[in-house]
Amino acid sequence: MRHAFPNVLAIPGLLALAALTLWSLEARSNHSAPELSFTNIASQAGLKAVTIYGGEKANRYLVETTGCGVALLDFDGDGWLDIYQVNGWRFDGLPAPRPQNHLYRNNRDGTFTDVAAQAGVGKSGWGQAVCLGDYDNDGFVDLFVTYWGANVLYRNNGNGTFTDVTRKAGLTQAARRWNTGCAFLDYDRDGDLDLFVANYIDFDPETTPTPESGLCLYKGSRVACGPPGLTGGKNILYHNNGDGTFRDVSETAGITTAHGTYGLGVLVFDFDNDGWPDIYVANDSNPSALYRNNHDGTFTDVGVQAGCAYSQDGKPQAGMGVSAGDYNRDGWLDIFKTNFSGDTSNLYQNTGKGAFEEVTFGRGVGVNTRFLGWGCGFVDLDNDGWIDIFQVNGHVYPEVNQLTTESRYRQRKIVYRNMEGKRFEDITEQIAGPLLDLRAGRGAAFGDIDNDGDIDVVVNNVNESMDLYRLEAPNKNHWVTLQLAGTHCNRAAVGARVRVVAGETSQTDEVRSGGSYFSQNDLRVHFGLGSADKIDLLEIRWPDGKLETHRDLSVDRIVKIEEK
Repeated sequence: MRHAFPNVLAIPGLLALAALTLWSLEARSNHSAPELSFTNIASQAGLKAVTIYGGEKANRYLVETTGCGVALLDFDGDGWLDIYQVNGWRFDGLPAPRPQNHLYRNNRDGTFTDVAAQAGVGKSGWGQAVCLGDYDNDGFVDLFVTYWGANVLYRNNGNGTFTDVTRKAGLTQAARRWNTGCAFLDYDRDGDLDLFVANYIDFDPETTPTPESGLCLYKGSRVACGPPGLTGGKNILYHNNGDGTFRDVSETAGITTAHGTYGLGVLVFDFDNDGWPDIYVANDSNPSALYRNNHDGTFTDVGVQAGCAYSQDGKPQAGMGVSAGDYNRDGWLDIFKTNFSGDTSNLYQNTGKGAFEEVTFGRGVGVNTRFLGWGCGFVDLDNDGWIDIFQVNGHVYPEVNQLTTESRYRQRKIVYRNMEGKRFEDITEQIAGPLLDLRAGRGAAFGDIDNDGDIDVVVNNVNESMDLYRLEAPNKNHWVTLQLAGTHCNRAAVGARVRVVAGETSQTDEVRSGGSYFSQNDLRVHFGLGSADKIDLLEIRWPDGKLETHRDLSVDRIVKIEEK
């Protein structure tokens, strides 16, 4: 969050913006409007709990602004996605009862029931992120939740309940830290899921300047201070010992030697296609970090030389959320990252040579500068075989509503339609509907809540209830969803790489823990297939490197595959 920097990033000049405008008009005339519609079913689905996070009109500290994540998970193994809502806190004026996290069980009829109390996962506090992984390989997905304060690891007992095993697992912290994004990964490919946790700032309300000090201004208004000027936190890598415990290997693994700090969103993906998971961290007001896996238990931050640490004009940005996807179907995973208002989001195209090219403006996602982005995802909304982009927005300072020249605190969503890998087009106003409703959005998770082949979106808002956008895509495009289970590798198959060949097209994705902003998508992997009525080839590279192939699979279904 950039208020301590007096200048925002430079935006290319009028010629570039004019070119984008001309292309946008041309694209609208050459392509029909998408057959997509979203319905916000959160209220009738029973998702009525409000996420309390900081003040509604003003805040004294930065910790009151970041909001919370959300997860889509099948915690009871019935084949239907449930929802975990991380909640927050206030320094003063907490409502009764005090806010707690919520676990909504999918009733398979369009409604959900809150079972957090029975399940044992209704903790209170300054909640931040949530990520999933079967850390003990017992076949039941476990929950990890980060906090400003003490993180929590919930072990899934397989009977609808969870047990807090944080202390037993060795994940307690000696000092109070501001933990943010998280993800499970098997970085050493030993079959056990390890854990990465980003950290933001070393925050202490007793010593942090307040708006009354006059030290921190945004557009002339006094606001919460940071992160520039405050001590940055250090990211953590925990190694899974294989016996239900973890140990901190951050120093020996090279995690603490990154170029930047103030970490928020965390993305784990294999950017160089070498079969080993790498880690990307969206840093706020600092260069982002790309930890390349060295195959020997160590990482090297190559973000700067790989071209994905800065903006196109070489400046640090206020990174929030992050997603990976092969938008141009060349077999290499690209990066999308959201940033502060006055800036654009980033689209980093993977060159396939260990580096990225910043193509934000050239691919049409540089047209929006008034939004402040958070949760995001590469997701094929119309199942045409080309992944689109969904972005959640909302300003960080409630005080902006008092400014006549600034965008509002509550903001609409953005949907960028993938125009066959060449460009993206903002089609949000064409879709209209609830995506234009104004919210102070933060975390977003993507998955098929009703198993109908369309990807739905759940959004965690600040000081409001969540949104649950059910997608209806009436076109006849085909799809497939893959549910993978490891036997030799980790049971949740986190890190498995999948390639689907259908007709003339080839698509690539991975099973991924964490991502977006503080959130967790469905662990199942979804592919839109366009008009292809069968899958000619399915390749799975399991996390241990073993390659498995399947041929001539039918479509429009969920396919369960266990590692051979």
